[in-house]
Amino acid sequence: MTARVGTAGWSIPPQYAADFAAAGSHLQRYAARFSAVEINSSFYRPHRPATYVRWAASVPATFRFAVKMPREITHTRRLADAEEPLARFLNEIAALGDKLGPVLVQLPASLRYEEALAARFFSSLRGRFKGAVVCEPRHASWFTADADAEFTRYRVARVAADPAPAAGADHPGGWPGLVYRRLHGTPQVYYSAYTPEALDALAAALRRETESWCIFDNTARGAAANDAGQLLARL
Repeated sequence: MTARVGTAGWSIPPQYAADFAAAGSHLQRYAARFSAVEINSSFYRPHRPATYVRWAASVPATFRFAVKMPREITHTRRLADAEEPLARFLNEIAALGDKLGPVLVQLPASLRYEEALAARFFSSLRGRFKGAVVCEPRHASWFTADADAEFTRYRVARVAADPAPAAGADHPGGWPGLVYRRLHGTPQVYYSAYTPEALDALAAALRRETESWCIFDNTARGAAANDAGQLLARL
């Protein structure tokens, strides 16, 4: 079993600071405890390759970064005619070297599944990038056997999300070689902490999987750091 547990971003909430190393940058302190992180800031703005190089040099050899694809590609262009920003983004994140984990493609809730559009985009992505890719669709039309087959064709794991935006979204799908969970907080998205019972069930699920990532995105009040730590303790 390889289970990577972390949070969206590496901020350290003051109320849980004692759980982390006292010295070093926030990233260094975070990486001393967790084996993975999801970079969400790349969704909003580009980062220079030199920044990625610096981040990669700050963490242990076994640490990995998942990186969220820019919203220009997913939300503004809605996966169409995105070759130029896609090439730019992939060039930037290549600076992470062997510390690069999955690329996260989060889709807008209004974007319906269209086979031709999905095929063009993921074929273009796969022509440029051979690493792990995960996708978090949020429109109900993506949670079908046809969409799953398209994901599998391009080795894209469909994210298991909580709360689920559509029926079936809380279960992993697509390419089965990787399970990637994004936990946004329930019942209040981005705020709510997970119960001990939910963390118990999550740990049991991760133990059954060969390769998995579990990212807590309930960061608004700092619950993510504690939930991730509590999950690690169970594992």
